[in-house]
Amino acid sequence: MNAFGDNFEQSEVDPAAEFLAREQDALAGLEDEIPSVAASATNGSVNGDPVPKAEDDNDDFAGFTVPKQVTEEPEKIRKWREEQKTRLEEKDCEEERKKDELREQARKELEDWYKHHEEAISKTKAANRNAEKQFVAETDEIEPGTEWERIAKLCDFNPKTNKSSKDISRMRSIILQLKQNPLQANKKV
Repeated sequence: MNAFGDNFEQSEVDPAAEFLAREQDALAGLEDEIPSVAASATNGSVNGDPVPKAEDDNDDFAGFTVPKQVTEEPEKIRKWREEQKTRLEEKDCEEERKKDELREQARKELEDWYKHHEEAISKTKAANRNAEKQFVAETDEIEPGTEWERIAKLCDFNPKTNKSSKDISRMRSIILQLKQNPLQANKKV
């Protein structure tokens, strides 16, 4: 196997350990250059806020803390949020006002409909009572030979017809003939 250059028995170098060692050497002098961060990092706080410890238990990072990044919202975004909030509140108020107007309008329309409906019912009732009184009065006056006249009163002799209705012209003509020339009743005793 050595002919192919596969020598697996060599000790391998950990690339992560090499990288960490180089970074530690590069960052070793930064503690002296930034005294406020280094001093507060040793106290465990930045600007009075506690700094969370690194969760790795590597010995390479022992004693180092990760500073908390404080991000403040830009002024324009803050203004936009406030304006958006007021705009939304105004729209909500306007929507509620319109809902109330629509409810009031619907209530009035419903009251008007009920009023017109009651009027129509009372007119129909009155017309039906009058028609019933007239019909009862006419039934008391039954005379022989007036039957076809009474039937002719109940029939509509309007020549206008609907295309969807049946042709009743023959029936009309027969009723009119019988009204003008009634049949004589034969009495059998």
